[in-house]
Amino acid sequence: MDASPLVASARTLTPRSLRGRDPRSLRRRLAQVLSGGRVAALGVAAVAVMALSACSTPPTARTDQVVLVHDELFAPTTDRIDPEEVMAITPQMREFIHTKVPRLSGLGAFELRDARNLLLEALYTKGDLQLEYDAEETRTAAEAFDARSGNCLSLAMMTAVFAREIGVPVLFRQIYEEEQWSRVGDLQVVSGHVNIALGRRPNAFRVVTDEEPSLVVDFLPGAKIRAQRAITLDERTIVAMYLNNRAAELMSQSQLDRAYWWARAAWLHDPRLLTSLNTLGVIYRRHGHPALAETAFRGVLQREPANTQAMSNLASLLRSTGQLADAKQVEDKLAQLQPYPPFKFFDLGVAEMKAGHYAAARDFFAKEISRSAYYHEFHFWMAMANVGLGDWDAVRKELAMAQEYSTTNKQRQLYTAKLDSLKAKMPLRGSKSYSP
Repeated sequence: MDASPLVASARTLTPRSLRGRDPRSLRRRLAQVLSGGRVAALGVAAVAVMALSACSTPPTARTDQVVLVHDELFAPTTDRIDPEEVMAITPQMREFIHTKVPRLSGLGAFELRDARNLLLEALYTKGDLQLEYDAEETRTAAEAFDARSGNCLSLAMMTAVFAREIGVPVLFRQIYEEEQWSRVGDLQVVSGHVNIALGRRPNAFRVVTDEEPSLVVDFLPGAKIRAQRAITLDERTIVAMYLNNRAAELMSQSQLDRAYWWARAAWLHDPRLLTSLNTLGVIYRRHGHPALAETAFRGVLQREPANTQAMSNLASLLRSTGQLADAKQVEDKLAQLQPYPPFKFFDLGVAEMKAGHYAAARDFFAKEISRSAYYHEFHFWMAMANVGLGDWDAVRKELAMAQEYSTTNKQRQLYTAKLDSLKAKMPLRGSKSYSP
């Protein structure tokens, strides 16, 4: 579903606030946005999020939540896990934003300069923060400010915290049907995408309606903001997403005991975020508790019968524990919902590469890219297939996209090095083929 008429009429801005960008070009792009012009989206991949709301006292965990956590099986953690700190503002953040965006009062000040534009200029165009996208670790809003970097969720939360401090309404938007699959070792990770919409700040002389234009801020490279369909979430869900992200990151590092406590916190904080229950299931399985893992996966499917992530995990678990008939039943249903699993065409392409069939590999990679256009590894392998085919223009293009869509500094450095190493083999620009 579309978020609201506010989103449908929104103007858009995609911050390209990475080190090395020319601040003058950023200011020109901001000016274009503020005048209603279209801006090409470029930025970062990430996670999902939603609307800032005033949170009341957190509800007590329900019985059906508590029965799915098993603290006795995991070593205590020394991590500080406090949902209240995720979107808290620090004195340093408050000093920064009020230096850049003074408190406005009166009709004249408000009309002369829209506070949200001052906010975006302070964060993304004047170069004071020099923000850098980095998906290595999900940070709180304050940590992203201190580090001057973060992933999509962290940067969206930081922007929202500043907006809230100066009285600008914020809406968190989860982009509907926009999922990105990636691999970390043997772990497949699916990420949603989040951006935020900034409304106008109301005053005593003006009533803001749903038709009042909002400004959508997006961090995803290549995002087509005007075509996005979005759903909204409240701050409780956003915080739970942060907690679940931390669990997934620790699990990818094989720190299962620490990961458990973060996933537990996410599940108890907001049971609507079924991703956290799925994460608990994966942790239970890897920790050697298949029965608890099955309960968690079935718990997700009880609430969302067509959840393909939980269904895939359950089918794999049932097969590994010898419950072959039950596994087949789940696999058949999964095949109807997801006839071509994530990485299916990619794996076929890699197999063709190993066999030296570069044209066939290229075609398989193209199929994978057609359904997941912003995953850096797909573009890298497409570049390698074109190396085999001698199409050096395509090699340059695909390596550039692999570098652009990278989500960590390490990845960007890797692709830069690979591109440099191939330059000696490349003919002059314009040559479409080359015989090694």
